[in-house]
This record gives sequence, structure tokens and C-alpha cells, in this order.
Amino acid sequence: VGGVFDISNSDRLGFSEVELVQKVIDGVKLLVRMEKALEKKLLIDSLVPRSGKCPTDPNYPDLSKHNNHMAKHLTPEVHFKLALLKTPNGFTLDRAIQTGVDNPGHPFIMTVGMVAGDEESYDVFADLFDPVIEARHSFKKTDNHQTDLDPTHLVGGDDLDPNYVLSSRVRTGRSIKGFCLPPFCSRAERKGVEKVVTKALENMTGDLKGKYYPLSNMTEEEQQQLIDDHFLFDKPVSPLLLASCMARDWPEARGIYHNNDKNFLVWVNEEDHTRVISMQKGGNMREVFTRFCNGLKQVEEAMKKEGKEFMWNKHLGYILTCPSNLGTGLRAGVHIKLPLLSKNNKFESILKDLRLQKRGTGGVDTAAVGGVFDISNSDRLGFSEVELVQKVIDGVKLLVRMEKTLEKGGCINSLIPEH
Repeated sequence: VGGVFDISNSDRLGFSEVELVQKVIDGVKLLVRMEKALEKKLLIDSLVPRSGKCPTDPNYPDLSKHNNHMAKHLTPEVHFKLALLKTPNGFTLDRAIQTGVDNPGHPFIMTVGMVAGDEESYDVFADLFDPVIEARHSFKKTDNHQTDLDPTHLVGGDDLDPNYVLSSRVRTGRSIKGFCLPPFCSRAERKGVEKVVTKALENMTGDLKGKYYPLSNMTEEEQQQLIDDHFLFDKPVSPLLLASCMARDWPEARGIYHNNDKNFLVWVNEEDHTRVISMQKGGNMREVFTRFCNGLKQVEEAMKKEGKEFMWNKHLGYILTCPSNLGTGLRAGVHIKLPLLSKNNKFESILKDLRLQKRGTGGVDTAAVGGVFDISNSDRLGFSEVELVQKVIDGVKLLVRMEKTLEKGGCINSLIPEH
């Protein structure tokens, strides 16, 4: 009556209770999506599930020599099921996987191999995104992410030894609901993101107040100053980003905001809609994280007054372009001097046990100079922001303690975390 139906599972035997309820949940989500599409007078052909035996598809990519998460999970069966689907904005599976098809792998890092073109990508192509996310984060499709941006929940963090910890930084990405993500956004959407974010930034108060510098309209003096401050981001040259269509129309609608103290930055329309960074010299990670949380709060509060908000859901947390950054998108890191510990043959395993990762201070794939490393959290999804920053604080304290022990000619075996 009135188009209202009682929809339920048709199976009983041969499937577990969870499997049957999951079929109902997934099926009802799809039916609602179809109904909403029809309300907007859109076609639903691409949403109708494909049935029957998986045929040989000439459009299925050759992934035989690939080493990324997408390649390991995109079977012919999954490709057959998803190949004709589109998000409401028109983003397709082919666009999602192109970067992983064009870039077989990385010699040291297992790359993800796919990107999202909009918020709905993670639902429409869940049969591929879910196993990729689980492989990358050990986070199941039934798990829910926890968010905690209250810096008062940190324990310590204001006392990292500045003789070893040279600088501290916390950064994340944020996406604006209602716009496609950078791999798929139109020029108008990219300009729309810039307009929303810069208007919010105009309302920053206190020590977060500053100025926005559009890349396409800055003076030579401003550009040089941003370079000298190491704030300027360049047009992407990475094959991973180029294959994801991240550099289109560069530098239109891209820019950099920094506060007057130059310890809070917002990048606009780089790899994500925004990248928010808090940083300073020395080892006061608590102060850095507090500024970071206050900045995010001020930006979102200003956006909400204009009817906009960040992409977030209880399953994946904050939604970003690359699945590797889902959840918190947070990277809390320090530049730290460890000339002795870094020569210890257990250094790599110690970092792994602490859930930390290292790189040179010049970024990914750069070597450390003078025993100085960029040490940061290796997790993103499944842990709250506070938990991740706490891991860095506790881990860095232990690394400094080990370094001091080695300086005195001592043994660090008793300090090494147990598995």
C-alpha cells in the first residue's frame, strides 16, 4: 500500500545469521539508492547488480606484474560485478583503479593502487575498497572508527627532549561534503572548495589568524617567502598522483593559508580538498596538537554556518581521496636525532613494534642526514587522533631514552618492547 513493502532475506539454510542480515543491509542500501536516483529522474541501469557467470572481459586489466593492494583484490569476478557501476556523480571503477594499473608498485612500500572520486565511491565500489582497506589497515567492513580531537586526553607530550627532538608536527586532510574529490572534481567544484575554505579561514581568531595566498595570484616576493619558509607545495610530479588526475588545471583554485606565527597552515586543493598542518620547533607535541585541534574546530564551525561540513561517517571516520588516509588522515611526526640507535640492527623492528615509521627529513624515499629522522605514526584508521599522537609521544620518549643509553655505552635490550 502506498509503495511500502516488507523486504527480507530469501535464504535460510547455507548462510550464517550475520551473512543473511548483511545481505539485507547491503540490499536495502542499494534499493534506497535506486529510489533516490529515480526521484531525481536519473537512470538506475548502472546500479542494477550483474548476475550470471563472470565472462572473459577484454576490459579487465593485466595485473600479473603488479604489486599493490588493488591488484591483489581486483579479481575478474569483482571487476565483472563493479565494472558498469557509477556513483551518483558518475565516477567509475576504471577511474578509481587507473593509478594502480598505470603504476605496478613501489620497491619499498606496498601502495594502495586506487583512489576515490567522491564520498559515495567507498559505498558503490565497496566490494573492492573494503578488502583493500582491510589489507592496508587491518580494519574490517564491520568495524567502526573512533574520533577524538580533545587534546586534554593526551598524557604528557610537552616534555620531549629538545636536544634530540628538533621539531614536532601534526597534519591531516579534510574533504568538504557535497564536492567531488580532487581526482574527479570539476573546475567549478574546485573553485567551490576554495571559496568555502577561504571564507572559513577569514574567521580564524587569536593565534590562528593569518592570510591566504592563492598559487595563481601571488607576488614574486610572496612566492619566494613561502619557498624560504618551506610552505609552498608544487604541482604534483609523482606518477601515482598524475595517473589519479590530481594535477588538472594547475594552479587554479589552489593556495596556502598560514597564521601570523607561521605554525599553522592549510593547503587548499592539493591531494585532498584541504591539508591542515600544525608545527613548531622543539618537542612540545601537546602544544602542536592543541593548536591543530583548535584550528580544525574553528574551520568546521565557520563552514557549518555556511551549510557545509567535512566528510565523515562512523565506519571510516574522515573521508579522504586515498584509502591509506581514511579515519584520522593524521600524521604526527618529529624530526629526531638518533645517530647511535639508527645504527643498531634492531632499529627497524623497534619502530615496527612501536607502530612508528621513519623517513628522511626530506620526505618519502629520502635518506637521513646526520642521524636525523622523520619519525611518525604508521596507523591512520581504527585509532583515534589522541591515540595516534599518544603512540608518537610514548614511542619518541623511548627512542630518546635508548639513544641516551647508547651514548653512555649501555645496552638497550631491556628497553626493547616485547612482541
